[in-house]
Amino acid sequence: MMLTLRNIETYYGPIMAIRGVSLEVAEESIVTILGANGAGKTTVLKTISGAMDPQKGSVTFQGEEITGRDPDRVARLGLAHVPEGREVFPFLSVEENLRMGAYSRRDGDGIKSDLELVYGYFPALAERRKLEAGFLSGGQQQMLAIGRALMLRPTLMLLDEPSLGLSPRLVAEIAEIIKRLNEEQKVTILLVEQNAKMALEIADFGYVMELGRIVMEDPCERLMQATDIQEFYLGMKDQGVRGRRRWKQRKTWR
Repeated sequence: MMLTLRNIETYYGPIMAIRGVSLEVAEESIVTILGANGAGKTTVLKTISGAMDPQKGSVTFQGEEITGRDPDRVARLGLAHVPEGREVFPFLSVEENLRMGAYSRRDGDGIKSDLELVYGYFPALAERRKLEAGFLSGGQQQMLAIGRALMLRPTLMLLDEPSLGLSPRLVAEIAEIIKRLNEEQKVTILLVEQNAKMALEIADFGYVMELGRIVMEDPCERLMQATDIQEFYLGMKDQGVRGRRRWKQRKTWR
């Protein structure tokens, strides 16, 4: 496995945000984590990338334990984190933002080549390469955040809510880019999403989180057939009140 989490517990002060989370991400796969706001999805990604330290458990990346390492050291291993909210540098140009993703690299020719690679995936960025990132639309900023991560030449990319706030057309475009990066560049992807339909359509395997715990895991084609997933994440409410009561009463689906 490229990435393995075992019994992770991470806190915000006295509050336990994730409770005994274990998951695996196979090499060259797309894995998604689904769940409502506050389920702990973002905390899982922050724990993997080193932005937060777990109080218990272990994180192993490509056979090497990285639990509690600084984000800079984790990134240098080839793990890129695209946080929720894009977090571009608004007063730097598009190209300067992209070059920030290659801060740890010293191969000038390779960086130049990868810039053109990013512009090939995101033509809208190529047209605006000299424009300050603060003037980009939300969709273009999301493209920039993904492109900046790609400049690291990652083997694993953590994507936190890449569809957040985007129009359906842009959501479809971002989903297609994620799929292409996985297939063409062989980048393994761990995707956190509330847009379950998009995530389940492009991912190979999925985990569902509730109140800091993983309550379900399965290949995505099977998750899409699960009654509870259809009702609560895909908007199919044929089960009515009885289904909602069953969801609340169920402690775990494992």
